[in-house]
Amino acid sequence: MAPSPPASRTALVAGATGLVGREILRGLLADDAVAAVHALVRRPLGIQHPKLTAHLVDFAALPALPAVAETYLALGTTIKVAGSQSAFRAVDFDANLAVAQAARAAGAKRLGLVSAMGADARSSIFYNRVKGELEAALAQLGYETVVIARPSFLAGDRESLGQPVRGGEKLALRVSQWLRPVIPANLRSIAARDVAAAVLREVPRASGTRVMLSGEMQR
Repeated sequence: MAPSPPASRTALVAGATGLVGREILRGLLADDAVAAVHALVRRPLGIQHPKLTAHLVDFAALPALPAVAETYLALGTTIKVAGSQSAFRAVDFDANLAVAQAARAAGAKRLGLVSAMGADARSSIFYNRVKGELEAALAQLGYETVVIARPSFLAGDRESLGQPVRGGEKLALRVSQWLRPVIPANLRSIAARDVAAAVLREVPRASGTRVMLSGEMQR
């Protein structure tokens, strides 16, 4: 049997303490083809791994980043948690874009983004408009590959991450489970691990811009 090729991929993750970001980080660390993973965090991750280097950063004033080939963006909040629309935008737009720009300057050519269902830069809904504006801004940075995941309501254990349970999301998840057989695939709730798996699968192999809705990300 021929020996496995040496690990060669290097990746950067922003948002590794979140619901999908945590699963992306796990997947990268478990992938034998990945040699090194850099995680940008605002607080300690609380985990250690031979491949992992955690960087405590201020996303409003990022330092020069290490050389990487792939960038994964999973930073996100809600207006309720952030406290205002401007504070929400500072995370969901400004911080994600800053990481993407810095990673591109460090050599990254492939990017994966966890966006949201309904993302549209022309939307009258503030949340959807910010998500869409970020997608549009990322397209201008010169990445060879941009993979965008637009999941519906996310299913996962937020409480274990110290995150507040989102009331509307919790209700939507319950309704989705009751009515799952009749709900269109793109509108059904989706497990955070399935979103992460889809992004991890596509970023290394896709070319150009690839947008994935919940239906095709479902296991």
